[in-house]
Amino acid sequence: MSLNRSEKEAVISDVTSLAAKAQTLVIAEYRGITVADMTKLRNNARSNGVTLSVLKNTLARRAVAGSAFEVVSDQMTGPLIYSFSVDAVAAAKVVAEFAKTNEKLVIRAGAYGGKALDVNGVKQLASIPSKEVLLAQLLGLMQSPISRTARVLAALAEQRGAGAAVEEAAPAEAVAA
Repeated sequence: MSLNRSEKEAVISDVTSLAAKAQTLVIAEYRGITVADMTKLRNNARSNGVTLSVLKNTLARRAVAGSAFEVVSDQMTGPLIYSFSVDAVAAAKVVAEFAKTNEKLVIRAGAYGGKALDVNGVKQLASIPSKEVLLAQLLGLMQSPISRTARVLAALAEQRGAGAAVEEAAPAEAVAA
């Protein structure tokens, strides 16, 4: 289906605005994937805040020109699905997880922080825990010394309380004898 000039400009404008907001782009070849599988991928992506688009490669190249994702424009050939995400790891996670269960989705390349990523780079990015998990781990790490100190102080107070109870009991027994 051929697009007229104004439709092409609208697509380029939409993708340019997506690229301006996104931190990560993952490009994957989707040749041979069924519509049902593609729908599952799109639903999973949507629930994780990832925007999936099937675009004409020439329009995608024009849209990312001048952005941090221009570094992968040489990889934009063939039937590709473009995954943009504001979260640094979400696009890589969604595509890599789907590629594990569906061998027809082939990760081609990615870009993060103005640097091109190969297949292994995308998989490594996907293996990084999400922002929420990292924040929870950091909070736990920060609370660990404080909670240890509180437990030690509580144990000392308990020991002194038990020692004081023994000392109080001893004079009372001495008087009774």
